[in-house]
This record gives sequence, structure tokens and C-alpha cells, in this order.
Amino acid sequence: MSSLIARLQARLATTPSPRPREWLRASLGACLAISLCATLGAHWFGLPVMLLVLGPLGASAVLLFAVPSGALAQPWSLLGSYAVAGLVAGVIDHLQIAPLQLAIALTLGSALLLMYLLRCLHPPGGAMALCLFLGGADLPGHSLALLLPASSSALLLLLCALIYNNLTGVRYPRAAATSGELHRTRDPLPEQRAGVSTEDLRQALEEFDGFVDITPENLEALLRRTERLALRRRMGDLCAAQIMSRDLRIASPTTTVSQALAMLKHHRLRNLPVLEDNRLVGIVSVIDLIGRAHRQRWWLPGRRRETLLREVMTSPVVSVEHDLHLAELIGLMSGQGLHCVPVLENGVLVGMITQTDVIAALQQDLLRQAG
Repeated sequence: MSSLIARLQARLATTPSPRPREWLRASLGACLAISLCATLGAHWFGLPVMLLVLGPLGASAVLLFAVPSGALAQPWSLLGSYAVAGLVAGVIDHLQIAPLQLAIALTLGSALLLMYLLRCLHPPGGAMALCLFLGGADLPGHSLALLLPASSSALLLLLCALIYNNLTGVRYPRAAATSGELHRTRDPLPEQRAGVSTEDLRQALEEFDGFVDITPENLEALLRRTERLALRRRMGDLCAAQIMSRDLRIASPTTTVSQALAMLKHHRLRNLPVLEDNRLVGIVSVIDLIGRAHRQRWWLPGRRRETLLREVMTSPVVSVEHDLHLAELIGLMSGQGLHCVPVLENGVLVGMITQTDVIAALQQDLLRQAG
């Protein structure tokens, strides 16, 4: 008996379950959204009409709040599928096809085909097409009578998802990534230039034998995360504190540009952290300072006013904790184009990591693996 149960479990597909906190977040969002749709819909169109369309709306709510990153849950999938549902239901009703079973089959099949063609596949859209066709059979002009409450409720549901998901830390809808955003060029991001690219993933999804409910952008993010986890496993416990520079040169907001440049030149550095009351408040680079050094302001005739670092420093500063793993650090610096990163411990600056430090750590790791 136990072997039979084990074989059944091995053959049954299981869905990865998110954390319990996500269960509560999605459940509460769907509950609030469908409650609002039902209440306002009953007030606007009457409770009997809303009861005919609440089933598909509930299924849409599950997608929009439980799997907001999926391709089936994006705004065009929701709105496009409901528009298709209304169009198909109206046409099939107008044609007066008999018998009823054939009309039902044509309604669902036509809606599904149009959703494929318009790239707005959304399973509740098929159910909505059947509800619009069958549910209002006793209503005069039932296609138009039910299309208005269905479409307006879909818009309200989408608005709830946009507000609730983003307020609870879930980005919705998923925006397509732009490869040239970092340097305003057409070059792919550094982590995309070697290995699998976004275009490779897009083509693979198109060639896949069947529909996959994931966008190329989400698949790429999942793949990059998997690569970082694999790299982290291979590299062991190497973290920021082990590769950072500890003997730091620092400046204050009242340090002048000339003083900062002299310090950078003397120590052959490219970046300088700016501290105030032992708190990291900014950072300056050679590029920030060189232009200012040649364009000093004149405050009074015959007297030159030195530019202070508080006027040119970058603030707030992207920093990392001392125990951040090197694999995560590489992704951060590569993705944001950072040449150096301050390292904090309990809010106090304890080190700096540059691209040179990262390259040296990677070289040592490669040598260790080769040995």
C-alpha cells in the first residue's frame, strides 16, 4: 500500500507553495477586491445580474492576487479576454445556433481561439464567455446587458490589484526590462552578455510545445537567481567582509573639492566615502570632482569660494552589509553598474569593495577550484 501511495505521489504534479505570509497577502487581497466588486456591482446593476458574472471574476481574482507575475494575470490578459468574451457571446447569440450544446461548444472554442490570436489568454475569460451567453438568456438584449457589468467589474478588479499588490510589496504589472537602461545604449546588461540572453529565453518559450504561464522577463529573473545560488554554493561562505579594504580614506561634507582630489591622487583611489558624525552620508568619485575643480565659483570679487563635497557628492549611497555573500555582491555591482560599494556593519562604515577586489576574489576562487 505504501509503495502504491509513493508511486502516485511521484506521478502527481505538485505546485511549489509560496510562504505562508504570501498566502495571507493574496487571500486578503482577493477577498477585499471581490467584495468591493460584488458590492458596487450589486448597487449599480442589481444583485441578480452580478451573480451571473461573479464566478469568472472570482477566478480572475485568484490569478491577479495569487500569481500576479504570471503571463495569464497581466492587465491585457484580463481586459482582452473579457472583451473577447463579450464579442463571442454576442455573435453566437445573434446567430441563433442550434442545438444549444453546439452553441455552447462554439462559444468556448471561439473565445479560446481569439484569446490565442490576440495574446490575451486568461482562463476565466472562457468562463465569462459562457456566462454571458447562458446566464442572461432571459434578459432582453442579454449580451449587452451583461457585458457592461462584466467589463466594469474587470476594470475595478484590475484597479484593486494594481493598488493592493504594489502597496504590499509585489510589483504589478510586470514591466519589461530594457537592456540599455544602465548606460543608455543598446548593449545588453553585463550579466546578459555571456550565457543565456533575454532573446534566447523568448525564442525558447516560443518553441516550447505548449503554453507556459511565465513571461520572458520573469523566466530570466528566475534563471539569474538560480545562477547566483549555484555560484554561492560553489564559492562557499565568501562574503563582503573577507574581501573589503579596511584602511579607508574618508572625507566630510565640508571637505573641499581640491582637498578631496589631492587625497585621491596621493592614495591612487577613485572613490571617497563622505562621513558626518560617523554616518555614511555620501560618496564622491574622481569623475564627480575633476569638472568642479576647473569651475570654482566666485563668491566675492577677488575671492574664490571653494566647492564643498556636500554640493557634489552622491547621496543616498548604495551600500551592503558586511555578511553579504560575494555572489549577491557581484549581481548588485553588475546590475547597477557600480564601481565600488561601501560596506556597513550595524550602520557603521567598516570597509569598501571595488571592482578590483571582486576580480581578485574571483581569481582566487578559480585557482582554488582548478587546484
